[in-house]
Amino acid sequence: MNSQQENVLRDVEERDIRFIRLWFTDLFGSLKTVMMSPAELETAFDEGVGFDGSSIEGFSRISESDTLLLPDPSTFQPLPFDMDDGMQTARMFCDISMPDGSPLYADPRQVLRRTLNKAADDGFECVASPEIEFFVLTEGSEDKEPKPVDDGGYFDQAKRNAAPQFRRQAISALEYMGIVTEFSHHEGSPGQQEIDLRHTDALTMADNIMSFRYVVKTVGEANNVLATFMPKPFREHNGSAMHTHLSLFEGDSNAFHDPDDEYSLSTTARQFIAGVVEHASEISAVTNQWVNSYKRLQFGSEAPTSATWGVSNSSAMVRVPTYRLHKEASRRIEVRTVDSAANPYLAFAAVLAAGLDGIDKEMELGEPAVDDVFSLTRRERRAMGYKDLPGSLDEALRELEKSEFMAEVLGEQVFEFFLRSKWDEWHQYEDQITKWELQTNLNL
Repeated sequence: MNSQQENVLRDVEERDIRFIRLWFTDLFGSLKTVMMSPAELETAFDEGVGFDGSSIEGFSRISESDTLLLPDPSTFQPLPFDMDDGMQTARMFCDISMPDGSPLYADPRQVLRRTLNKAADDGFECVASPEIEFFVLTEGSEDKEPKPVDDGGYFDQAKRNAAPQFRRQAISALEYMGIVTEFSHHEGSPGQQEIDLRHTDALTMADNIMSFRYVVKTVGEANNVLATFMPKPFREHNGSAMHTHLSLFEGDSNAFHDPDDEYSLSTTARQFIAGVVEHASEISAVTNQWVNSYKRLQFGSEAPTSATWGVSNSSAMVRVPTYRLHKEASRRIEVRTVDSAANPYLAFAAVLAAGLDGIDKEMELGEPAVDDVFSLTRRERRAMGYKDLPGSLDEALRELEKSEFMAEVLGEQVFEFFLRSKWDEWHQYEDQITKWELQTNLNL
């Protein structure tokens, strides 16, 4: 037993932790949990916890159903809820392995770890910082139209609704779990909020995003409101993104920084951006994995519609912020396609792998976009040399389907299952007779 595991056992005893939740995700980012008592924790560290992997979508075939959860002691954190009755609970994220100890290739955490290991082989550590947007609604279900909790706008100080209190409660709960936030504010649409997380390594950040969703939804339930990460729940309002700031570090040095460059961007940074732009269409089905994701991209203000990069240009797919331009630690890029409902492990793996491929192949970066790309028509974008991003899940899946690059990033099993499941989703969507069709065509 290593020192981290021993520290967890000691913390469990000293804090009187009564239950431990072992967390992991399926391929689409749904949080899964197994509850265990502290008495079983030492055995779980030594031997893992067995479960039926074939019952989790995309994990393993029924003939290979025996899989193991391996708790990661570095992710141990008490949860801020379940304390009123004295039943303190904690959580740990798990890696998933086969009975012989080999990693389960379809584990989303393992998919990201493979990309991060490749980066480490090249001398890089990947650092991420997301701006997570979401809506808070007074109600919403299959039978009821969702309603925002307020009618506020960007940066509004709303005093007579639940939003300010909601964000404070969510941030307090996150910080109780050791997840550091930077800023929070009301976003541009009614009921829409944003909370930004402090940068950390990409794997820890993916874990933090899953914890973030759990906390935000739990705080919502406690306040009798619904927090949703649906990319675009309202036709008339902008959708929710997860703009993700990324940088690569070589030890303590930011590999994206060059003080002599016009934008303080190193050659490494430019090649990374070139890789993300080059593979933009191939990774779209992973960074924007839902039918509804493309309603946000196609019909939301300042959402990226083309594979572009720009300097301080919010309509570009990859934006280079100019805050503190010559401060080394601040040199980063912002990928604006990723939405708040993506599986963060797969989304980070796709974006980082694309950027690393740009570095490996020394890709050339073209000129930055200076136009408001979103306001241009598709014909205008093409005339100006901009390459369109997929406009629907259908288009994105066609791009993914022919991508040898993404087949390698995801692994054959994940790649094939993801495509099969998402094609099913698209066909179910196509099969619907919408309210608009009935209103428009019923009297034909």
